[in-house]
Amino acid sequence: MTARRRDKAPNQADVARLAGVSQSAVSRVISGDTATNRIPEETRQRVLDAVRQLGYVANPAARAMRKKRNNLLGVHTFEPVFPHAREDFYFEFLLGIEERAEETGFDLVLFTSTGVGGGGERKIYRDGTNRLNLADGSILLGVATNRDELARLWYEGYPFVHIGRREVPGAEIPSVIPDYRSAAARIVEKLAGHGHRRLGYVREYLEMEPYEDRRTGYAQAVARLGLTDDSPGFHGEQGIGGAWLDEVARGGATAVVVESVRLANELRDGLSARGLKVPDDVSVAVLEGAPPDLGGQWDSLEIPRIEIGRIAVDRLRAILDDPDARTENLFVDCAVISGTTITDAP
Repeated sequence: MTARRRDKAPNQADVARLAGVSQSAVSRVISGDTATNRIPEETRQRVLDAVRQLGYVANPAARAMRKKRNNLLGVHTFEPVFPHAREDFYFEFLLGIEERAEETGFDLVLFTSTGVGGGGERKIYRDGTNRLNLADGSILLGVATNRDELARLWYEGYPFVHIGRREVPGAEIPSVIPDYRSAAARIVEKLAGHGHRRLGYVREYLEMEPYEDRRTGYAQAVARLGLTDDSPGFHGEQGIGGAWLDEVARGGATAVVVESVRLANELRDGLSARGLKVPDDVSVAVLEGAPPDLGGQWDSLEIPRIEIGRIAVDRLRAILDDPDARTENLFVDCAVISGTTITDAP
C-alpha cells in the first residue's frame, strides 16, 4: 500500500519557464558546465533562483553522486531518543537497522548531536551545511521531526527514509509507516465480534500523523460496522473527563479504545473508583504496544519495530540505486495482540 502521491515534482521545463531561458540552458547550468558553454552569470543566477524557488531536484546529478559511495548509512533522530534500555520505544527500530545494515555490507553512522537547537532539538543543518552528507544516505526517526529540514533534504535530493508518516507541504517524504489505520480497524472489529455496540474513545494530547491514522482507522470502522460512539474523545476532546466516566458507569459504553497505556491505566483507575472492573464491566483496548501489566495483558496493537528498521535499510538502499524511488512510501502491518481486557459485552 502506498500513500497518495502529491502533484508531480518540478522538472527542467518548469525551471526554464520560470527563469525565462531555454531548457538546454537549464541543463548546462545544472551540470555545472556554464563556462564551456558560455552561459552568462546573470542567466546562471536566474536558473539557480528558479531551482531554489521550485524545489527542483536534479536526478541525473543525484544518480552520479550515488556512484561514489562510502558504504555508510546514517541514523539521525530529531530528539534524544537513543535508548538506554531494551524497553525503550526506539530500541528495536535501531536493532533492525543495525542487523540489516550488517547483512548488506553497510556500516552505520549515528548522528546523535548534529546541531544545537532549543529544548534539546537536534538539527541536521548547521551553518547551512547538511552534516548527514558524511553518509551515503540516512534513516530518520523520532517524534519531534523538523519538517523544514525534511523539506530541505527532499528538495536537495539527499537520499533518506523517515520511519513514520510525516506530511510536509510541497514534498513527498519517503517513509516506512506502521499501518495504524488497519490495526485500529481490526480492534474495532474484534470488539464488535464480542457484541459491543456502544464504544468510547480516549485520545492523547498529541496532534500528529500517527495519531491521526489511529483516529481515522477507528472512526471509519465504527461507521462501517454501524456502531455508536458519543464520547468526548471521539469528537476531539483530549484526556478523560469525570462526567464522561460517570456516563460510562451508567452503561453509556461497554467498551473503550484508548490511544496509550498511560490513558488505559488512568481509565482503569477511574472505572475502579466507580465500582467497575476491566473487562467484566467495560472492555478496553490500547492503540499502542502494551506490555503485561498487573498480571494481565492489554488487548493492543503491536508495532513490528525490528521489521520496520530492516525495511528502512532496504528502502534506503533502493533509493541509493534509483533516486526516483525516493517518493515511494511503504505501510507495514501492525499485529493485534489478544490480551485479557476484552470480553463479551455485558
